[in-house]
This record gives sequence, C-alpha cells and structure tokens, in this order.
Amino acid sequence: MTVHLLVPEAVDDPRRASGGNVYDRRLATGLVALGRPVREHRIGAVGLDGVLADLPDGAVVLIDGLVASSTDVLVAASCRLRVAVLLHMPGSGPAEPAVLGAVAAVVTTSGWARRWVLDRLPVAPERVHVAVPGVDPGPPVAGSATGTALLCVGPVTPAKGYDDLLAALAEVRDLAWTCRCVGTLDLAPPYAARLRDRARRCRLADRIDFAGPLSPAGLDELRSVSDLVLAPSHRESYGMALAEGLARGLPAIATDVGGHPEALGRAGDGTLPGALVPVGDPAALGQALRGWLGDPALRQRWRRSAADRGARLGTWERTAAEVAGVLNRIAPHAVRRDEE
Repeated sequence: MTVHLLVPEAVDDPRRASGGNVYDRRLATGLVALGRPVREHRIGAVGLDGVLADLPDGAVVLIDGLVASSTDVLVAASCRLRVAVLLHMPGSGPAEPAVLGAVAAVVTTSGWARRWVLDRLPVAPERVHVAVPGVDPGPPVAGSATGTALLCVGPVTPAKGYDDLLAALAEVRDLAWTCRCVGTLDLAPPYAARLRDRARRCRLADRIDFAGPLSPAGLDELRSVSDLVLAPSHRESYGMALAEGLARGLPAIATDVGGHPEALGRAGDGTLPGALVPVGDPAALGQALRGWLGDPALRQRWRRSAADRGARLGTWERTAAEVAGVLNRIAPHAVRRDEE
C-alpha cells in the first residue's frame, strides 16, 4: 500500500534548506528503497483539507509536523486514515496538542523530543516513537594544526543564536580564526542585515563569511576544510549540523539545549567530542572557543572523540527502517513483514 507523504510546499527550495526538509527527503528515499511506495503531496497552494479529503479510507499518511501543527483538520481525518506525524520540532503550532492526541503515531527525531511530548501533551507513550536523523559516513577530516577554521550551519534567524555567536567571536578577536556561516539569509532579512552591520562595527566582517545556503556537496566540501562546528542555537530538537559534522570527525561547541546533548553524544571511552555551553551565554561560548584555539592537546582529544563518535552514528537507511517499523504497527497491511 502506498505511503502518502505530506510535506511543506518549499521542501525542495534551496533558500529554505532545513533539517526537517532534509529529513523528509531522505526518509522518502529510504522508504522507497525498502519497497514502500511513496506518493508525495506538497501542502501550500493545495490545502491540507483538500489533500486529506481525496485520500481513501484507511490510507497510510506520514505528515510533516509543520504542516500537521498548523490546523486541526487532521483531527477529524484521523478517524478514517492511518496517520503518523513526523515531529521535527515540538511546540510548533497551536493545533499540535489536538493533532498529536488524535493521530495513530508520532515520530520524533530525538529522545528529548519524545520526552517533551509525553511531559506536556495527552499522548499515550506507546504512540510516540524516536527515529533520529541519519548521517552519510565519510573519512574523518584531518583538520589544521591551529584549528582556526570555524563552521556554523543553520538559517540566519534569532533562534539559531547568531547574536551569541558574534558576541563570542568578539571575545576571541585577539586570536586567529575565520568563521563560515552557512544557511539561508532570507527568512529574517532585517535580522541578517543587523548581524552583518554588527560584524562590521566589531571589526570582524573580514573574518566572518555569511555564505548563504550551499548544496549538500558544497557543504560537505566546506566541512573537509573546517576544524570545528559551532552551534549556538536557542532551540533544537536534535542537531543535524552537529551529527553531520561528527560524521566527518569534526568536534563541536554547542548549546546545552533540546536534543543537542543527544546529537553530540560521547565517544566509546565516555569523552565528549567537544563542549556544551549554557544557552544564551556568549561568554561561555567564547571561553570554550578560546580553550580550543589555545590548547593543541585539547584539540587532539576532541578530534579523537569526534572521529569515534562519528563512526557510531546511524545511517539514513536505519532511520527509514525505524519509521517503516512504526508504519507496520499502525497499519500492518501497508508494509512487508519480511523486512522488519
């Protein structure tokens, strides 16, 4: 039976690149590879209510949480459809409590997100599952001797903590470093403009490059010449930028928020492949960065831990298999048991 995948209209727009969109894309590919036919529906110009009305009774529906949380029309439709919500970031819309309470299953992208749902919403634990994002394995990056090539990945919005990043970088302006910031600049254009102006006023403009979005290949190429990932987000359900960096052996300094600790994880010997700092504390971020830039032994330890942690991360194939398992539970007729 076909799996109907309902995604935001801009899922393929490179200017709107996001972890959720990447997850949706890789999941669709993975389900098809497992023998699950997928039919995609883009919700935007075509409204959610119209798409749902056209689906036959008993149809299996996977719906992106941003779409599901925007309206309660899914509540009534859940009585006749087998619906699973892909919840990339909990707390994303006013209809979310009613929707998650009505659907057959909720798939979160981290253990933290699952706990958030169970702590705050009337959803039975057996209906909330975890399928963390996968990574594409690659050879560990050697890194430079000085560790000065810094990388921050994420749309340039206040929630990603770019104000704190600039303040932290100003704290270490006496040291050598460059920072590439990769992510769309047009979700909050006035904010992006203020950041650039602030970088100029702090005399950092020649050391911080707001590169805009890059293709996956372009971003991976940039990782290959980077030393350290910075992730100052104020909200994060998992932290795909951390995991993708770790997959190439890049350590990270990240905020201790949401799923960041889960994504950063630990090496087999229990060591952290980087550091976690308090949210909204640029001084702590700057202090951790100063330690990285000033201590060759610390850089070596973090790189060792990052390479080990990266080798332990799961693939997108595993993510798809975990979601397929959820579908099998809510609609046993829809998937092949011999692949479970």
